[in-house]
Amino acid sequence: MAEFYKEPSRTFNEYLLVPGYSSKECRVENVSLKTPVVKFRKGEEPAITMNIPLVSAIMQSVSDDKLAIALAKEGGLSFIYASQPIESQAQMVKNVKTHKAGFVKSDSNIRPDQTLGDVLELKRKSGHSTVAVTEDGTSAGRIVGLVTSRDYRLSRMSLDTKVSEFMTPFESLICAQEGISLSEANDMLWDHKLNALPVIDSNRRLTYFVFRKDYDSHKRNPNELLDVGKSYMVGAGCNTRDYAERIPALVEAGADVLCIDSSEGFSEWQKDTLDFVRAKYGDTVKIGAGNVVDKEGFNYLAEAGADFVKIGIGGGSICITREQKGIGRGQATAVIEVAKARNEYYQKTGVYIPICSDGGIVYDYHMTLALAMGADFLMLGRYFSRFDESPTNKLMINGNYVKEYWGEGSNRARNWQRYDMGGDSKLSFEEGVDSYVPYAGHLKDNVNLSLNKVKSTMCNCGVLSIPELQKEAKITLVSATSIVEGGAHDVIIRDASANTFNQR
Repeated sequence: MAEFYKEPSRTFNEYLLVPGYSSKECRVENVSLKTPVVKFRKGEEPAITMNIPLVSAIMQSVSDDKLAIALAKEGGLSFIYASQPIESQAQMVKNVKTHKAGFVKSDSNIRPDQTLGDVLELKRKSGHSTVAVTEDGTSAGRIVGLVTSRDYRLSRMSLDTKVSEFMTPFESLICAQEGISLSEANDMLWDHKLNALPVIDSNRRLTYFVFRKDYDSHKRNPNELLDVGKSYMVGAGCNTRDYAERIPALVEAGADVLCIDSSEGFSEWQKDTLDFVRAKYGDTVKIGAGNVVDKEGFNYLAEAGADFVKIGIGGGSICITREQKGIGRGQATAVIEVAKARNEYYQKTGVYIPICSDGGIVYDYHMTLALAMGADFLMLGRYFSRFDESPTNKLMINGNYVKEYWGEGSNRARNWQRYDMGGDSKLSFEEGVDSYVPYAGHLKDNVNLSLNKVKSTMCNCGVLSIPELQKEAKITLVSATSIVEGGAHDVIIRDASANTFNQR
C-alpha cells in the first residue's frame, strides 16, 4: 500500500516568525549574511563562502554573464544557464572571470561615417551617453574619437551630421595604455577631471573604459564576491546527458562551482554525473546536486558526493510540474525535512553539506523564513528576472513595463535535458510556462532593499547571523484567517497614482 504522510505539505506563506529578545547590539549594520556554499568538515572553513545568501537560477531568462557580474558585486553567485551550446556557456563563464572590476568593455560604439541620428538611436537603445568612435564601429576597433552629450546640440545640428564632424578626435583625448592598474586609472580620471577614460593597446585599439561613476560604484560594493585572484566568482549549470564534455569546458573556463540542473535529483543519473566529477577531479571541482524534497533524497545525494543539495520540486512561479505530473511538495515542508536530515548527517559524519532552497519565494519575508527553517542559501528565478541586468527584453504592455520570463520546461526553452528520464532527446510535454514579470529596475537597489528586510527581521528575532537564526528562531503556523489579518484589511486603500480607492 502507498505511504501516506500524516501532515499536509506547507508553503512559506503559512508560517510567521515570532519575535525574540533584541539587545542593543541587534542593529541592521551588525548583521552578517555570510553563508557556506559547499560542504566542509567540522572545524574547517568551507572552500566557498558567499557574503549574501542569494544565487540566481540556472535559467535562460535569468542567469547570463551580465547578471552574474552584477550579483557578484553584491556578494552573491549566479549559475550560468546550461540550456545552450557548451561553447557559449563556457564563454559566458570566461566573460565573468576575465571582467576586471572597474574596467568595462565598450558596448556603445559607432563609426565616424555614421550620423548624429545614429548616435541618438544608439543612446536610446543602450542608455549610454558616452559612445566610442572606432574605425569599424566595434568595441575592439581602432579608436578615432569619442562622443558625449557635450559634443552636440540638437537645436543647432542636423541629424544627418557625420560623427566625424562633431566627435572629440583621438588627438584631443586623454587615454591610458593597456596594463594600467585600476588605482592609476582612477587617479587619471580625477587629475584630468574626466568622466570616462579609454584604455588602449599599442595598436590604438580600444580595450576598456574606466568610468568615474564606476569608481563610486566600486566603493559602494564592499560585499563583492571575489576569488583569490580578485576576479568575480561565478557558477555554472550542467546536465546529466553531456556532462563528460560540458563539465571539462566549464572548469577550463574558470567556473568556481557547478550545479546539476534537474527537475528531480533523486536518480542514478545524478550519481553518474557526480561519480564522473570525483573520478576526474577529486574534490578540487565543487558541484551541487538536486532537486530533492525529503530526507531520502538528501541522504542519497550526500552519499553520492554532492557539495551542496538543492531543494524544491514544482514551487517555482513558472513551474507547472505539479499540475502536469502531480509530483512535488510544499517548499516549506521540504526545507524543514531536508534541513533536519542535513543536521543529522552532520552529527553522524562531521561533514556539513549546505542546502539551497529553490522556489516558493513570493515575498521578501519568505527569504528569512527559508533561512530560519534551515536553508543556507536561496536560488531565485522570478526575483532576478525582473531586473535590468537579466538577459530578457523589457517591454511595455498595457502601459506597464514588464520583462519576459520563461521556464526551462517551456517550449520556448526546450531544455529537455533538465527533465531527462532517459529515452528520446526531446521535451515530451511542457513543465514550465512563458510569461511576463513586472519590471523592477536595477539589481543592486532591489537586492539591498530585500536583504535589509531580512536583516531587520533577524534583529527582531534577536540574532546577528544565519546560523544564529537557524538555532534561535521561533516559527509559528498560521491559519487562513491569520494570513488575511496580516495584510491591509477593513480599510479603504488610497491609490495615489490613479486617484482611486480600493477597499480591503
